[in-house]
Amino acid sequence: MEMIDKAGMRPTVRIHHDLYQGTDEWLAARCGMLTASEMSLIVTPTLKVAKNEKEKAHLYELLAQRISGYVEPRFVSDDMLRGHEDEIEALALYARNFAPTEAVGFITNDKWGFTLGYSPDALVGPDGLVETKSRRQKYQIETFVVHVLAETIPADYVIQIQTGLLVSERSWCDLISYSGGLPLARIRAYPDPKIQAAIVEAAAAFEERLAAAREQYFEAVEKAGNIPTERRVEGDMLA
Repeated sequence: MEMIDKAGMRPTVRIHHDLYQGTDEWLAARCGMLTASEMSLIVTPTLKVAKNEKEKAHLYELLAQRISGYVEPRFVSDDMLRGHEDEIEALALYARNFAPTEAVGFITNDKWGFTLGYSPDALVGPDGLVETKSRRQKYQIETFVVHVLAETIPADYVIQIQTGLLVSERSWCDLISYSGGLPLARIRAYPDPKIQAAIVEAAAAFEERLAAAREQYFEAVEKAGNIPTERRVEGDMLA
């Protein structure tokens, strides 16, 4: 049954409380969807619609996921594992020193006629988000020197955080920068209408290109004879 809010409108923000990040169910929910963590692949730092090899590769990756319903496994490096542990510690320090947090698996919003997704590190009350980052010490020092006093978000995280705010429709996001042995950095970001408009524009253009590529794919499959194959995952191949 579809929910209707007090104004008679269907809510567009959906918080998936029952999902846990990294699980098969979480991967399935994200399959083929444009998400905040990868939005910088389709929006340039100058807020233009990206048209380059990274954008093209991401288009075919998401198209493949939408067609197959399958997300191929990715290599997890030692640095990525360390970063995950650091971010857990950063979130615990945030909850202890600033505000209680709530973990949720995924947030989606389809108000634009297509769906965008976001996996927050945590929610804070009814209005806030937390995004944690594990940093090498040189970047942590730079964050304090360049960004903390000026209250600016490092460029690498601007698009992701603004997409998270856009999707969740929340009022603010605390970026928590963590580097073991150095102080914790906290910088608060607020929605930026100019950046968010560029994100929506780029996402809409991306969805149009993806839809056109999908039509071409099925036309080509039919021309090639539409001969099916069977997927073999690594576990099956080693059995």
